[in-house]
Amino acid sequence: MGIKIIATNRKAHHEYFILETLEAGIELTGTEIKSIRAQKVNINDSYCHIRRGECFLINAHISKYKEGNLNNHDELRDRKLLLHKIEIRKWYNKLKLESSLTLIPLKLYLNNGLCKVEVALCKGKKLYDKRESLKQKDIERKTIKNTIIK
Repeated sequence: MGIKIIATNRKAHHEYFILETLEAGIELTGTEIKSIRAQKVNINDSYCHIRRGECFLINAHISKYKEGNLNNHDELRDRKLLLHKIEIRKWYNKLKLESSLTLIPLKLYLNNGLCKVEVALCKGKKLYDKRESLKQKDIERKTIKNTIIK
């Protein structure tokens, strides 16, 4: 079956420096996975938080399943991420040591029918860092354009 990307957080690469990434499973209900397969997901404003030794995906919007009944899910509920304790402890210690770090989901995808989230340990960019990265993209775009013309 392979990998099918459902949702990406394109704003994350502009807003943050990506330090480390990790693939995590996600604990879902039946109607949530059906909505994900229908690509009714938005992870742009979401983030991850570690509490009581567990990692949670917060503020990820998974729309209600159209054919769902009274047992349909809450759209913005906190969803538990399935990670090893060692990985959670390692990231928790890094988050404690440096206050400017955060956990951001980069993409949500189906891998052989299982829903996975790529979570990144990120550091926020300042305004001048954002300008610098935009300049680099512009220079790269111009060099590619010049090589195509020649």
